[in-house]
Amino acid sequence: MNRVTDDPIALEPLLTETADPSAGALVVFGGTVRDHHEGRRVAAIAYSAYRPMAERVLAELEAEVTERYGVQACRIVHRVGELAVGEESVVVVVRAAHRAEAFEAGRYAIDTLKVRAPFWKDEHYEDGTRAYQSGVPLAP
Repeated sequence: MNRVTDDPIALEPLLTETADPSAGALVVFGGTVRDHHEGRRVAAIAYSAYRPMAERVLAELEAEVTERYGVQACRIVHRVGELAVGEESVVVVVRAAHRAEAFEAGRYAIDTLKVRAPFWKDEHYEDGTRAYQSGVPLAP
């Protein structure tokens, strides 16, 4: 069960893996590469990660989300490598008995991932330049 992948993220296996008849709500968040950032035209983003730590942090976050929100399942997969505009970089799947918990848990998962997981974005711009994004400082 890889949480960090070089391959395009396949949603169907995540839906199958998290299926639960007691869950009446399913929330899926997909983060995609957009074509702009701070007024610049983005052509692609190269994502990198410290894999052992990223895998551990994402597994811990899934467990935390499940416990904190009382949801049946939380799965997070983040892609690394060079991604074109429109490609999914991250997917969060949450299953819960009710929609309120599912939405809250999904939002918490993606927001917390941004401050805990060691992923870096090297944006490639249409003008041929590139720059790593500063992101946010990692928190324990």
